[in-house]
Amino acid sequence: MDISFETRNEKFNYRVCAIILKDGRILAMHDERSPYYYLPGGRVKLGERAEDAILREVKEELGVAVRITRPLWLNQGFFKEDVDGLQYHEICIYFLMDISDTDLLSKGDRFFLWEGTHQNTFEWLKFEQLEHEYFYPVFIKKAIFHLPHSFVIRTEYE
Repeated sequence: MDISFETRNEKFNYRVCAIILKDGRILAMHDERSPYYYLPGGRVKLGERAEDAILREVKEELGVAVRITRPLWLNQGFFKEDVDGLQYHEICIYFLMDISDTDLLSKGDRFFLWEGTHQNTFEWLKFEQLEHEYFYPVFIKKAIFHLPHSFVIRTEYE
């Protein structure tokens, strides 16, 4: 059971998200239900560790087994969701992921994958591009520029 509950016009979520980086870009996604970009991830299940949840969610959405490099951010968000119109209170842990043992870099700058009945579109967005995109969570548009250079994976050698 997901750690999420709804009361009238409000919803609480406990989520995890993957920060997947390459060459000054972040992997973002969108689907036919959402008019904005967001990060791979999803809800934590009751009794599930956050670390296990992010590995499960990335496997479900991207079809690859990744490794966690480290947690990056813990964010508490309050927002009105564009799709369902509910007021959200969301706690989310953002994990920096290691994709070196996957084929994600060979898929190109934009690729499509199915998750159940929904097609997800994945795109590598330049950090500078985030400012002009409809992208959630908003705090990442600035926070991404403050990561240590060792976190911003370069792939020239690949």
